[in-house]
Amino acid sequence: MKKLSLLVAAALMVPVAHAHQAGDILVRGGAMAVSPTTDSGDTFNVDSNTQLGLTLSYMITDNWAVELLAATPFSHSVEMGGSEVAKVKHLPPTLMAQYYFGNAQSKVRPYVGAGINYTFFFDEKGRGDLDGADVKADDSWGLAAQAGLDMKINDNWFVNGSIWYMDIDTDVSVNGNHVDKANIDPVGLMVGLGYRF
Repeated sequence: MKKLSLLVAAALMVPVAHAHQAGDILVRGGAMAVSPTTDSGDTFNVDSNTQLGLTLSYMITDNWAVELLAATPFSHSVEMGGSEVAKVKHLPPTLMAQYYFGNAQSKVRPYVGAGINYTFFFDEKGRGDLDGADVKADDSWGLAAQAGLDMKINDNWFVNGSIWYMDIDTDVSVNGNHVDKANIDPVGLMVGLGYRF
């Protein structure tokens, strides 16, 4: 009986491995593919692009967190009538409030998030028929949503997969003349690794 008591006491002293608990900082990195769902009266089409995505999350409680999305600049070819007319780059920093399902002992933590996105466009260049023209895409504010899943590898490392939706609308002008309002509204898919501090 004494041995059993000692074993129980020893087991209680062993720290429980937690995944995502209040106070944790989660850093994720991986490939992020962005596919615009362009809707501008079929005036032009914006192609997809894949870059390095990075996120930083802080667990406020075991279930609630805030997250900031960053990435290396996305570069998109813009086509009109099947011909490339411009090349644009953009960065879409996004701040999210997140809810994680399960508890701190869960090895798999699905989550959802909602927040706000600010996209700024830069290095716009005319191509083809617009070669040499002054092409401008205005910066954009919009809502964002996400769903994701973290799967624990060990006490610190985990695998991550997430899908994003961002409301990105931009006014496009050529040589100072307004051409169109593009509702780009991209869907992003990110797969990578995460580390828990």
